[in-house]
Amino acid sequence: MRKALGLALCCVSIPALAQPAPPRSVIDFNILHVQVILDHLGFSPGILDGRPGQSLTAALRGFQEARGLAVTGTIDAATLKVLHQYRRLRPVKTLAVSADAMAGPFVDPIPKNLPEQSKLSALAYRRPLEKLAEMFHTTPEVLVELNPGGRAIRTGAVFRFPNALPSSRAYPDDMKPEWRQTLSMLNVDATQPKADHLVVDKSEGVLKVYGSGNRLVAQFSATMGSEHDPLPIGRWKINGLDTNPKFHYNPDLFWDAKKSDDPAMLPPGPNGPVGVVWIDLSKEHYGIHGTPEPQTIGRSESHGCIRLTNWDAARLALMVKPGTPAIFQE
Repeated sequence: MRKALGLALCCVSIPALAQPAPPRSVIDFNILHVQVILDHLGFSPGILDGRPGQSLTAALRGFQEARGLAVTGTIDAATLKVLHQYRRLRPVKTLAVSADAMAGPFVDPIPKNLPEQSKLSALAYRRPLEKLAEMFHTTPEVLVELNPGGRAIRTGAVFRFPNALPSSRAYPDDMKPEWRQTLSMLNVDATQPKADHLVVDKSEGVLKVYGSGNRLVAQFSATMGSEHDPLPIGRWKINGLDTNPKFHYNPDLFWDAKKSDDPAMLPPGPNGPVGVVWIDLSKEHYGIHGTPEPQTIGRSESHGCIRLTNWDAARLALMVKPGTPAIFQE
């Protein structure tokens, strides 16, 4: 990934080799309960879908490491005993759809042509269902499964959602209003641990957040690098944040760009190439950022950057500050 006009240019998802889709299992509410608790505690299982998978396994391993448990990556008896104290965090909330949740703008379809995208005011959500899914850290498909029957989504309609509601929305007073709105919309808790340093681990496919005393305090599944743009192994630091960023696409700096591509300045929005936040690194042209495709985290490649779900990237942005060390390792 590259950088221009003060903004990095990376991170359009590169699909991994196509694999046959396995049969889709039904939602397991016991697994969803574990996912919800881990999500609240900062050990992100990726999308909240009530199904096992590599992101849940990684989250369990991180949580077990942080709590001094045997690191099995499974929902074993010792892990369940610790999680049991958070059982009041129910897996599902039944809520009325708010007017804010229904507020646009919505853009459907989003043009595939970059020059046409650049004419938009925002790379916004396509429809309310997509926005509601991101608000509750899941996918539209999971919301449909939780709410069978095909009811219309409208203000006041009552639906079931994964319980991603934060305990606090008391964001700092000096924060930009539009960033406060984004954090609140994504149900990002205002109370977050402060990072002493980050470790991006290629072998585990995760970004780990360490607090004082080298204590693991949070962990996020991540997409990092590719054959053409490998993860830059080394010691870097956080330079700063760009919230709700625009994206400058320069085809000369992308190995997979088409010869016919023209440069384009894309508007901000959750469906932009870097999602809702860009966390700039001292390694020139590299950063940590969100994505318009949360279901692909850990299952695709990037142009060298570290990609998280929008809600995890926003949460991480509350943990770091300029100068926070970031260690990238195999």
